[in-house]
Amino acid sequence: MRRLPSLAAAALLALASLGAAAAAPDDDVQHLRPRYLLMDAKGRAVTNETFPDQFQLLSFGYTFCPDVCPTTLAEVADIMKQLGPLAERVQPVFITVDPARDTPAHLQQYADFFDPRIIGLSGSPALVAKVAQNYKVRYEIVREPNAAPDAYTVDHSAGMYVLAPGGSFVKKFAFGTPVSQIVDALRQLIDQAPAPRQ
Repeated sequence: MRRLPSLAAAALLALASLGAAAAAPDDDVQHLRPRYLLMDAKGRAVTNETFPDQFQLLSFGYTFCPDVCPTTLAEVADIMKQLGPLAERVQPVFITVDPARDTPAHLQQYADFFDPRIIGLSGSPALVAKVAQNYKVRYEIVREPNAAPDAYTVDHSAGMYVLAPGGSFVKKFAFGTPVSQIVDALRQLIDQAPAPRQ
């Protein structure tokens, strides 16, 4: 029975270290380039400028992610729910860091489980790497010895990025930021933004 406290302590330590790694310092978002060019499940090219009348709430991850990504997407779904009618002014976007396994269709199916308003985006390894570089997202494939070629995890940065209508960078929320804080910030941004074009 001594094992349960030790497992709990290990879990808490893992979460603490994860939060520390994901909570990027301010200089991590200085000079951030919010450009991206990826593909959605319908084969359409999507860029950071695709949504001229909406804020974007971006997150990075992958469908085989055991913990951080499901938590993040569940929080995104909660944010959209709490925004109510204002959610029409927000487009959530989930960008893969595992393009080898995450086809656009598979990624969208995964995102739909949390909220069908979330758009899943993928692309070639080179395009994904470029987007990650632009957003200063770090990711690395981790393989266990003797594992199958497609049996691996991806260590990656966590957090949510807010883009203004038209695609410029506004703010990054570190992993673990309370949902209520993100909702309040988005409401304030929406209130201050010009009305959508008719």
